[in-house]
Amino acid sequence: MTSITPPSHDRTEHSSTSDGLRASVDTAFPRIVEHLSELVAIPGIAWDAFDAHELDRSAEAVATLIRETGLDDVRILRVDNDGTPGGPAVVARRPAAEGKPTVLLYAHHDVQPPGDPDLWDSEPFVATERNGRLYGRGAADDKAGIMAHIGAVGALTEVLGESFGVGVTLFIEGEEEAGSPTFRSFLETYRDDLAADVIVVADSSNWKVGVPALTTSLRGLVDGTIEVQVLDHAVHSGMFGGPVLDAPTLLARLIATLHDDAGDVAIDGLVGGDNATVEYDEQDYRSDASVLDGVQLAGTGSLASRLWHKPALSIIGMDIPSVALSSNTLLPRARAKFSLRLAPGQDPGAAMDAVRAHVERHAPFGATVTFTPGETGSPFLTDTSEPASRLALEALQEAWGVAAVEAGMGGSIPFIADLTELFPSAQILITGVEDPDSRAHSANESLHLDEFRKAVLAEAILLARINEGGLEAS
Repeated sequence: MTSITPPSHDRTEHSSTSDGLRASVDTAFPRIVEHLSELVAIPGIAWDAFDAHELDRSAEAVATLIRETGLDDVRILRVDNDGTPGGPAVVARRPAAEGKPTVLLYAHHDVQPPGDPDLWDSEPFVATERNGRLYGRGAADDKAGIMAHIGAVGALTEVLGESFGVGVTLFIEGEEEAGSPTFRSFLETYRDDLAADVIVVADSSNWKVGVPALTTSLRGLVDGTIEVQVLDHAVHSGMFGGPVLDAPTLLARLIATLHDDAGDVAIDGLVGGDNATVEYDEQDYRSDASVLDGVQLAGTGSLASRLWHKPALSIIGMDIPSVALSSNTLLPRARAKFSLRLAPGQDPGAAMDAVRAHVERHAPFGATVTFTPGETGSPFLTDTSEPASRLALEALQEAWGVAAVEAGMGGSIPFIADLTELFPSAQILITGVEDPDSRAHSANESLHLDEFRKAVLAEAILLARINEGGLEAS
Protein backbone atom coordinates (compact mmCIF):
# COMPACT_ATOMS: atom_id res chain seq x y z
CA MET A 1 0.00 0.00 0.00
CA THR A 2 1.33 3.46 0.96
CA SER A 3 4.98 4.30 1.52
CA ILE A 4 5.07 6.63 4.52
CA THR A 5 7.70 9.20 5.40
CA PRO A 6 7.20 9.89 9.10
CA PRO A 7 7.11 13.46 10.33
CA SER A 8 9.09 14.49 13.39
CA HIS A 9 7.07 14.21 16.60
CA ASP A 10 8.34 14.49 20.14
CA ARG A 11 6.98 13.08 23.37
CA THR A 12 5.34 16.42 24.23
CA GLU A 13 3.22 16.32 21.07
CA HIS A 14 2.24 12.70 21.80
CA SER A 15 1.18 13.65 25.32
CA SER A 16 -0.79 16.67 24.15
CA THR A 17 -2.66 14.62 21.56
CA SER A 18 -3.40 11.86 24.07
CA ASP A 19 -4.72 14.37 26.61
CA GLY A 20 -7.00 15.86 23.99
CA LEU A 21 -8.27 12.45 22.94
CA ARG A 22 -8.87 11.42 26.54
CA ALA A 23 -10.92 14.56 27.18
CA SER A 24 -12.87 14.10 23.95
CA VAL A 25 -13.70 10.44 24.72
CA ASP A 26 -14.70 11.27 28.30
CA THR A 27 -17.04 14.02 27.10
CA ALA A 28 -18.61 11.89 24.37
CA PHE A 29 -18.82 8.69 26.38
CA PRO A 30 -22.38 9.08 27.73
CA ARG A 31 -23.57 9.60 24.16
CA ILE A 32 -21.54 6.60 22.97
CA VAL A 33 -23.22 4.41 25.60
CA GLU A 34 -26.62 5.83 24.63
CA HIS A 35 -26.05 4.90 21.00
CA LEU A 36 -24.83 1.46 22.03
CA SER A 37 -28.04 0.97 24.00
CA GLU A 38 -30.05 1.91 20.91
CA LEU A 39 -28.22 -0.75 18.90
CA VAL A 40 -28.78 -3.37 21.60
CA ALA A 41 -32.52 -2.75 21.28
CA ILE A 42 -32.50 -4.08 17.70
CA PRO A 43 -32.60 -7.93 17.60
CA GLY A 44 -30.63 -8.33 14.38
CA ILE A 45 -29.99 -12.07 14.09
CA ALA A 46 -28.66 -13.52 10.83
CA TRP A 47 -30.25 -16.95 11.24
CA ASP A 48 -33.02 -18.15 8.92
CA ALA A 49 -35.42 -18.67 11.81
CA PHE A 50 -35.41 -14.97 12.73
CA ASP A 51 -36.92 -11.85 11.16
CA ALA A 52 -34.56 -10.57 8.46
CA HIS A 53 -36.17 -7.14 8.71
CA GLU A 54 -34.53 -6.63 12.10
CA LEU A 55 -31.12 -7.32 10.57
CA ASP A 56 -31.78 -4.69 7.91
CA ARG A 57 -32.91 -2.28 10.60
CA SER A 58 -29.70 -2.93 12.51
CA ALA A 59 -27.58 -2.15 9.45
CA GLU A 60 -29.52 1.08 8.84
CA ALA A 61 -28.99 2.17 12.45
CA VAL A 62 -25.25 1.54 12.20
CA ALA A 63 -25.05 3.45 8.90
CA THR A 64 -26.83 6.42 10.49
CA LEU A 65 -24.40 6.51 13.43
CA ILE A 66 -21.41 6.39 11.09
CA ARG A 67 -22.76 9.27 9.01
CA GLU A 68 -23.01 11.33 12.20
CA THR A 69 -19.21 11.13 12.53
CA GLY A 70 -18.89 13.09 9.29
CA LEU A 71 -18.28 10.20 6.90
CA ASP A 72 -20.53 10.61 3.88
CA ASP A 73 -19.42 7.60 1.79
CA VAL A 74 -21.56 5.08 3.69
CA ARG A 75 -23.18 2.11 1.95
CA ILE A 76 -25.13 -0.97 2.96
CA LEU A 77 -23.93 -3.85 0.80
CA ARG A 78 -24.46 -7.58 0.48
CA VAL A 79 -23.50 -10.39 -1.87
CA ASP A 80 -25.33 -13.57 -2.83
CA ASN A 81 -24.40 -17.04 -1.67
CA ASP A 82 -25.72 -19.52 -4.23
CA GLY A 83 -28.62 -17.19 -4.96
CA THR A 84 -29.36 -16.42 -1.32
CA PRO A 85 -28.58 -12.84 -0.25
CA GLY A 86 -25.99 -12.55 2.50
CA GLY A 87 -26.37 -10.42 5.61
CA PRO A 88 -26.26 -6.64 5.14
CA ALA A 89 -22.82 -5.17 5.77
CA VAL A 90 -22.09 -1.49 6.31
CA VAL A 91 -19.03 -0.11 4.52
CA ALA A 92 -17.94 3.50 5.06
CA ARG A 93 -14.82 5.14 3.67
CA ARG A 94 -12.77 8.22 4.48
CA PRO A 95 -9.97 8.47 1.88
CA ALA A 96 -6.40 8.89 3.05
CA ALA A 97 -4.53 12.12 2.50
CA GLU A 98 -1.49 12.03 0.24
CA GLY A 99 1.23 9.86 1.77
CA LYS A 100 -0.98 8.58 4.61
CA PRO A 101 -1.92 4.93 5.22
CA THR A 102 -5.41 3.46 5.43
CA VAL A 103 -6.83 1.56 8.41
CA LEU A 104 -9.76 -0.87 8.09
CA LEU A 105 -11.90 -1.09 11.24
CA TYR A 106 -13.94 -4.31 11.47
CA ALA A 107 -16.81 -5.28 13.78
CA HIS A 108 -20.18 -7.00 13.30
CA HIS A 109 -23.69 -5.80 14.05
CA ASP A 110 -25.52 -9.14 14.05
CA VAL A 111 -25.92 -10.97 17.35
CA GLN A 112 -26.58 -14.41 18.79
CA PRO A 113 -30.18 -15.43 19.58
CA PRO A 114 -31.11 -14.59 23.16
CA GLY A 115 -31.79 -18.19 24.22
CA ASP A 116 -33.99 -19.00 27.20
CA PRO A 117 -35.44 -15.71 28.47
CA ASP A 118 -35.84 -17.15 31.96
CA LEU A 119 -32.04 -17.25 32.30
CA TRP A 120 -31.75 -13.49 31.86
CA ASP A 121 -31.95 -11.14 34.85
CA SER A 122 -33.22 -8.36 32.55
CA GLU A 123 -34.69 -8.20 29.07
CA PRO A 124 -32.04 -9.31 26.54
CA PHE A 125 -32.85 -6.53 24.05
CA VAL A 126 -33.18 -3.76 26.61
CA ALA A 127 -29.76 -2.36 27.55
CA THR A 128 -29.71 -2.33 31.35
CA GLU A 129 -26.95 -0.85 33.50
CA ARG A 130 -26.12 -2.57 36.80
CA ASN A 131 -23.01 -2.12 38.94
CA GLY A 132 -20.97 -0.50 36.20
CA ARG A 133 -21.88 -3.04 33.52
CA LEU A 134 -24.27 -2.75 30.59
CA TYR A 135 -26.36 -5.90 30.10
CA GLY A 136 -28.02 -6.98 26.86
CA ARG A 137 -27.55 -9.21 23.84
CA GLY A 138 -24.80 -7.68 21.71
CA ALA A 139 -23.77 -5.18 24.37
CA ALA A 140 -20.31 -6.74 24.27
CA ASP A 141 -20.35 -9.00 21.18
CA ASP A 142 -20.03 -7.02 19.06
CA LYS A 143 -22.01 -3.80 19.07
CA ALA A 144 -19.51 -2.38 21.55
CA GLY A 145 -16.88 -3.02 18.88
CA ILE A 146 -18.88 -0.88 16.46
CA MET A 147 -19.16 1.96 18.96
CA ALA A 148 -15.45 1.70 19.84
CA HIS A 149 -14.68 2.38 16.17
CA ILE A 150 -17.24 5.18 15.88
CA GLY A 151 -16.12 6.76 19.17
CA ALA A 152 -12.45 6.63 18.19
CA VAL A 153 -13.05 8.19 14.77
CA GLY A 154 -15.21 10.87 16.37
CA ALA A 155 -12.48 11.74 18.87
CA LEU A 156 -9.80 11.92 16.15
CA THR A 157 -12.00 14.16 14.01
CA GLU A 158 -12.61 16.53 16.92
CA VAL A 159 -9.03 16.69 18.22
CA LEU A 160 -6.98 16.60 14.99
CA GLY A 161 -9.33 18.37 12.62
CA GLU A 162 -7.78 18.82 9.19
CA SER A 163 -4.52 17.16 10.31
CA PHE A 164 -6.43 13.84 10.58
CA GLY A 165 -5.12 12.46 7.29
CA VAL A 166 -5.06 8.70 7.84
CA GLY A 167 -7.60 6.89 5.70
CA VAL A 168 -10.36 5.05 7.57
CA THR A 169 -12.64 2.31 6.25
CA LEU A 170 -15.33 0.87 8.50
CA PHE A 171 -16.51 -2.63 7.65
CA ILE A 172 -19.39 -3.69 9.88
CA GLU A 173 -20.41 -7.23 8.95
CA GLY A 174 -23.98 -8.51 9.27
CA GLU A 175 -23.67 -12.30 9.47
CA GLU A 176 -20.69 -13.15 11.70
CA GLU A 177 -22.73 -15.06 14.27
CA ALA A 178 -24.15 -17.18 11.45
CA GLY A 179 -20.67 -18.25 10.37
CA SER A 180 -19.97 -15.46 7.83
CA PRO A 181 -21.24 -17.54 4.86
CA THR A 182 -20.66 -14.78 2.28
CA PHE A 183 -17.59 -13.19 3.89
CA ARG A 184 -15.09 -14.51 1.36
CA SER A 185 -17.28 -13.51 -1.58
CA PHE A 186 -17.82 -10.09 -0.02
CA LEU A 187 -14.06 -9.51 0.30
CA GLU A 188 -13.49 -10.59 -3.28
CA THR A 189 -16.31 -8.39 -4.60
CA TYR A 190 -15.29 -5.26 -2.69
CA ARG A 191 -11.57 -5.94 -2.43
CA ASP A 192 -10.51 -2.51 -3.67
CA ASP A 193 -12.88 -0.73 -1.28
CA LEU A 194 -11.56 -2.72 1.71
CA ALA A 195 -7.82 -2.63 0.94
CA ALA A 196 -5.82 -1.25 3.87
CA ASP A 197 -2.37 -1.08 5.46
CA VAL A 198 -3.69 -2.05 8.90
CA ILE A 199 -6.82 -4.04 9.80
CA VAL A 200 -8.25 -3.71 13.32
CA VAL A 201 -10.68 -6.50 14.25
CA ALA A 202 -12.55 -5.46 17.40
CA ASP A 203 -14.07 -8.82 18.31
CA SER A 204 -11.95 -10.27 21.09
CA SER A 205 -11.43 -9.84 24.83
CA ASN A 206 -9.09 -8.16 27.27
CA TRP A 207 -7.10 -10.12 29.85
CA LYS A 208 -9.20 -9.08 32.83
CA VAL A 209 -10.83 -5.96 34.24
CA GLY A 210 -7.99 -3.48 34.63
CA VAL A 211 -5.57 -5.24 32.25
CA PRO A 212 -5.86 -4.87 28.45
CA ALA A 213 -4.77 -7.43 25.89
CA LEU A 214 -3.81 -7.65 22.25
CA THR A 215 -4.91 -11.01 20.88
CA THR A 216 -1.82 -12.37 19.13
CA SER A 217 -2.90 -15.93 18.35
CA LEU A 218 -6.10 -17.77 17.50
CA ARG A 219 -6.75 -21.46 17.34
CA GLY A 220 -8.18 -22.81 14.11
CA LEU A 221 -11.16 -25.14 13.87
CA VAL A 222 -12.32 -28.31 12.16
CA ASP A 223 -15.56 -30.11 12.88
CA GLY A 224 -17.54 -33.04 11.58
CA THR A 225 -19.64 -36.05 12.54
CA ILE A 226 -18.79 -39.61 13.54
CA GLU A 227 -21.44 -42.29 13.11
CA VAL A 228 -21.24 -45.81 14.52
CA GLN A 229 -23.51 -48.58 13.18
CA VAL A 230 -23.73 -52.16 14.50
CA LEU A 231 -27.14 -53.46 13.36
CA ASP A 232 -29.31 -53.21 10.30
CA HIS A 233 -32.26 -52.22 12.49
CA ALA A 234 -33.20 -51.95 16.16
CA VAL A 235 -33.91 -55.18 18.03
CA HIS A 236 -35.31 -56.15 21.45
CA SER A 237 -32.61 -55.72 24.13
CA GLY A 238 -33.91 -58.66 26.19
CA MET A 239 -33.97 -61.10 23.30
CA PHE A 240 -30.66 -60.09 21.67
CA GLY A 241 -28.67 -58.08 24.23
CA GLY A 242 -25.32 -59.44 25.42
CA PRO A 243 -23.49 -60.80 22.40
CA VAL A 244 -23.63 -57.41 20.63
CA LEU A 245 -23.15 -53.95 22.12
CA ASP A 246 -25.51 -51.15 21.14
CA ALA A 247 -24.32 -48.27 18.98
CA PRO A 248 -24.36 -45.58 21.75
CA THR A 249 -22.10 -47.74 23.93
CA LEU A 250 -19.66 -48.31 21.09
CA LEU A 251 -19.76 -44.64 20.14
CA ALA A 252 -18.90 -43.78 23.76
CA ARG A 253 -15.94 -46.18 23.61
CA LEU A 254 -14.75 -44.56 20.39
CA ILE A 255 -15.11 -41.04 21.81
CA ALA A 256 -13.06 -42.13 24.84
CA THR A 257 -10.07 -42.83 22.58
CA LEU A 258 -9.90 -39.18 21.49
CA HIS A 259 -8.12 -38.17 24.75
CA ASP A 260 -5.40 -39.86 26.78
CA ASP A 261 -5.60 -40.46 30.54
CA ALA A 262 -4.29 -36.95 31.29
CA GLY A 263 -6.93 -35.36 29.08
CA ASP A 264 -4.65 -34.35 26.20
CA VAL A 265 -5.97 -34.92 22.66
CA ALA A 266 -4.66 -38.35 21.60
CA ILE A 267 -4.89 -37.98 17.81
CA ASP A 268 -1.58 -38.54 16.02
CA GLY A 269 -0.35 -35.82 13.69
CA LEU A 270 -1.70 -32.71 15.42
CA VAL A 271 0.50 -29.69 16.15
CA GLY A 272 0.81 -28.34 19.69
CA GLY A 273 3.24 -26.68 22.06
CA ASP A 274 3.80 -25.43 25.61
CA ASN A 275 5.12 -21.97 24.81
CA ALA A 276 2.70 -19.42 26.28
CA THR A 277 4.57 -16.45 27.75
CA VAL A 278 1.99 -15.44 30.38
CA GLU A 279 0.52 -17.25 33.35
CA TYR A 280 -3.21 -17.91 33.65
CA ASP A 281 -4.03 -18.46 37.31
CA GLU A 282 -5.93 -21.73 37.83
CA GLN A 283 -8.42 -20.20 40.23
CA ASP A 284 -9.13 -17.40 37.78
CA TYR A 285 -9.72 -19.97 35.05
CA ARG A 286 -12.03 -22.02 37.26
CA SER A 287 -14.02 -18.92 38.10
CA ASP A 288 -14.11 -17.60 34.53
CA ALA A 289 -15.17 -20.99 33.12
CA SER A 290 -17.55 -21.83 36.03
CA VAL A 291 -15.75 -25.13 36.73
CA LEU A 292 -17.43 -27.02 39.56
CA ASP A 293 -15.53 -27.77 42.76
CA GLY A 294 -13.80 -31.14 42.59
CA VAL A 295 -13.60 -31.28 38.79
CA GLN A 296 -9.99 -31.91 37.75
CA LEU A 297 -8.58 -29.86 34.89
CA ALA A 298 -7.52 -31.80 31.80
CA GLY A 299 -4.28 -31.79 29.85
CA THR A 300 -0.61 -31.11 30.53
CA GLY A 301 1.60 -28.05 30.22
CA SER A 302 0.85 -24.51 31.31
CA LEU A 303 -2.81 -23.52 31.50
CA ALA A 304 -2.34 -20.72 28.95
CA SER A 305 -0.68 -23.13 26.51
CA ARG A 306 -3.52 -25.61 26.90
CA LEU A 307 -5.92 -22.81 25.96
CA TRP A 308 -3.96 -21.18 23.14
CA HIS A 309 -1.22 -23.43 21.77
CA LYS A 310 -2.58 -26.97 22.00
CA PRO A 311 -5.47 -28.71 20.25
CA ALA A 312 -8.74 -29.12 22.15
CA LEU A 313 -11.50 -31.51 21.15
CA SER A 314 -15.10 -31.41 22.35
CA ILE A 315 -18.21 -33.45 21.55
CA ILE A 316 -20.85 -30.80 20.97
CA GLY A 317 -23.86 -32.91 19.96
CA MET A 318 -25.17 -36.47 19.80
CA ASP A 319 -28.00 -38.14 17.91
CA ILE A 320 -29.48 -40.82 20.18
CA PRO A 321 -32.96 -41.06 21.64
CA SER A 322 -33.63 -38.92 24.69
CA VAL A 323 -34.32 -40.52 28.06
CA ALA A 324 -37.96 -39.56 27.70
CA LEU A 325 -38.23 -41.43 24.38
CA SER A 326 -36.05 -44.42 25.28
CA SER A 327 -37.24 -48.03 24.90
CA ASN A 328 -35.75 -51.47 25.59
CA THR A 329 -34.07 -51.85 22.22
CA LEU A 330 -30.53 -52.23 20.99
CA LEU A 331 -29.97 -49.07 18.97
CA PRO A 332 -28.44 -49.79 15.56
CA ARG A 333 -26.64 -46.46 15.07
CA ALA A 334 -25.55 -43.36 16.94
CA ARG A 335 -23.89 -40.18 15.76
CA ALA A 336 -21.82 -37.45 17.40
CA LYS A 337 -20.52 -34.08 16.23
CA PHE A 338 -16.98 -33.10 17.23
CA SER A 339 -15.35 -29.68 17.35
CA LEU A 340 -11.54 -29.62 17.26
CA ARG A 341 -9.66 -26.39 18.01
CA LEU A 342 -6.29 -26.26 16.25
CA ALA A 343 -3.02 -24.85 17.53
CA PRO A 344 -1.26 -22.10 15.53
CA GLY A 345 0.79 -23.71 12.77
CA GLN A 346 -1.71 -26.52 12.15
CA ASP A 347 -2.99 -27.12 8.62
CA PRO A 348 -6.78 -27.66 8.87
CA GLY A 349 -6.83 -30.23 6.06
CA ALA A 350 -4.15 -32.31 7.74
CA ALA A 351 -6.03 -32.10 11.03
CA MET A 352 -9.24 -33.34 9.42
CA ASP A 353 -7.38 -36.24 7.86
CA ALA A 354 -5.85 -37.07 11.24
CA VAL A 355 -9.26 -37.26 12.92
CA ARG A 356 -10.63 -39.45 10.14
CA ALA A 357 -7.68 -41.83 10.38
CA HIS A 358 -8.01 -42.03 14.16
CA VAL A 359 -11.72 -42.87 14.30
CA GLU A 360 -11.44 -45.42 11.47
CA ARG A 361 -8.45 -47.06 13.16
CA HIS A 362 -10.24 -47.24 16.53
CA ALA A 363 -13.58 -48.61 15.29
CA PRO A 364 -14.77 -50.57 18.37
CA PHE A 365 -15.71 -54.26 18.03
CA GLY A 366 -15.58 -54.01 14.25
CA ALA A 367 -18.49 -51.54 14.07
CA THR A 368 -19.02 -49.60 10.86
CA VAL A 369 -17.72 -46.07 11.37
CA THR A 370 -18.72 -43.29 8.99
CA PHE A 371 -16.76 -40.05 9.16
CA THR A 372 -18.26 -36.91 7.61
CA PRO A 373 -16.05 -33.79 7.54
CA GLY A 374 -17.57 -30.41 8.31
CA GLU A 375 -16.25 -26.86 8.46
CA THR A 376 -12.60 -25.78 8.64
CA GLY A 377 -10.87 -22.60 9.77
CA SER A 378 -7.18 -21.76 9.90
CA PRO A 379 -5.34 -20.65 13.05
CA PHE A 380 -3.65 -17.25 13.24
CA LEU A 381 -0.43 -15.92 14.75
CA THR A 382 0.53 -12.24 14.92
CA ASP A 383 4.05 -11.03 14.22
CA THR A 384 4.39 -8.73 17.24
CA SER A 385 7.57 -7.20 15.82
CA GLU A 386 5.48 -5.41 13.17
CA PRO A 387 5.04 -1.66 13.73
CA ALA A 388 1.25 -1.79 14.04
CA SER A 389 1.43 -4.38 16.84
CA ARG A 390 3.94 -2.28 18.79
CA LEU A 391 1.79 0.82 18.35
CA ALA A 392 -1.29 -1.09 19.53
CA LEU A 393 0.48 -2.38 22.65
CA GLU A 394 1.68 1.14 23.44
CA ALA A 395 -1.82 2.59 22.92
CA LEU A 396 -3.39 -0.03 25.20
CA GLN A 397 -0.84 0.69 27.92
CA GLU A 398 -1.43 4.43 27.62
CA ALA A 399 -5.21 4.04 27.87
CA TRP A 400 -5.20 1.59 30.78
CA GLY A 401 -2.08 2.75 32.60
CA VAL A 402 -0.70 -0.80 32.80
CA ALA A 403 1.19 -2.96 30.33
CA ALA A 404 -0.96 -4.93 27.89
CA VAL A 405 -0.84 -8.72 27.75
CA GLU A 406 0.01 -10.46 24.49
CA ALA A 407 -2.72 -13.07 24.78
CA GLY A 408 -3.87 -15.97 22.71
CA MET A 409 -7.50 -16.90 22.31
CA GLY A 410 -8.77 -20.43 22.60
CA GLY A 411 -11.60 -19.71 20.21
CA SER A 412 -11.45 -19.15 16.48
CA ILE A 413 -12.24 -16.29 14.12
CA PRO A 414 -12.24 -18.22 10.83
CA PHE A 415 -12.56 -15.17 8.59
CA ILE A 416 -9.14 -13.92 9.76
CA ALA A 417 -7.63 -16.44 7.35
CA ASP A 418 -9.55 -14.82 4.49
CA LEU A 419 -8.29 -11.38 5.48
CA THR A 420 -4.73 -12.70 5.66
CA GLU A 421 -4.97 -14.35 2.24
CA LEU A 422 -6.68 -11.52 0.36
CA PHE A 423 -4.75 -8.68 2.02
CA PRO A 424 -1.32 -10.26 2.58
CA SER A 425 0.50 -6.95 3.09
CA ALA A 426 -1.91 -5.67 5.76
CA GLN A 427 -0.94 -5.82 9.43
CA ILE A 428 -3.84 -7.41 11.34
CA LEU A 429 -4.60 -6.39 14.93
CA ILE A 430 -7.19 -8.24 17.01
CA THR A 431 -8.52 -6.09 19.83
CA GLY A 432 -11.62 -6.29 21.98
CA VAL A 433 -13.96 -4.75 24.48
CA GLU A 434 -14.92 -7.86 26.43
CA ASP A 435 -13.56 -9.22 29.70
CA PRO A 436 -13.78 -12.73 31.20
CA ASP A 437 -17.19 -11.99 32.73
CA SER A 438 -18.81 -10.60 29.58
CA ARG A 439 -20.55 -13.94 28.86
CA ALA A 440 -20.78 -13.45 25.13
CA HIS A 441 -23.31 -15.86 23.55
CA SER A 442 -24.71 -16.61 27.02
CA ALA A 443 -27.54 -15.22 29.09
CA ASN A 444 -26.72 -11.96 30.88
CA GLU A 445 -24.14 -10.88 28.32
CA SER A 446 -22.59 -7.65 29.57
CA LEU A 447 -19.99 -4.95 28.99
CA HIS A 448 -17.82 -3.37 31.68
CA LEU A 449 -18.38 0.31 30.93
CA ASP A 450 -15.12 1.71 32.28
CA GLU A 451 -13.14 -0.88 30.32
CA PHE A 452 -15.17 0.08 27.26
CA ARG A 453 -14.24 3.74 27.69
CA LYS A 454 -10.56 2.76 27.80
CA ALA A 455 -10.98 0.63 24.67
CA VAL A 456 -12.38 3.62 22.78
CA LEU A 457 -9.48 5.76 23.96
CA ALA A 458 -6.87 3.12 23.08
CA GLU A 459 -8.17 2.87 19.51
CA ALA A 460 -8.18 6.65 19.17
CA ILE A 461 -4.56 6.80 20.37
CA LEU A 462 -3.59 4.01 17.96
CA LEU A 463 -5.12 5.87 15.02
CA ALA A 464 -3.40 9.08 16.12
CA ARG A 465 0.01 7.37 16.23
CA ILE A 466 -0.56 5.87 12.78
CA ASN A 467 -1.61 9.33 11.57
CA GLU A 468 1.69 10.70 12.88
CA GLY A 469 3.66 8.23 10.77
CA GLY A 470 4.13 5.59 13.45
CA LEU A 471 3.98 2.65 11.05
CA GLU A 472 7.42 3.69 9.83
CA ALA A 473 8.76 5.44 12.90
CA SER A 474 8.09 2.74 15.52
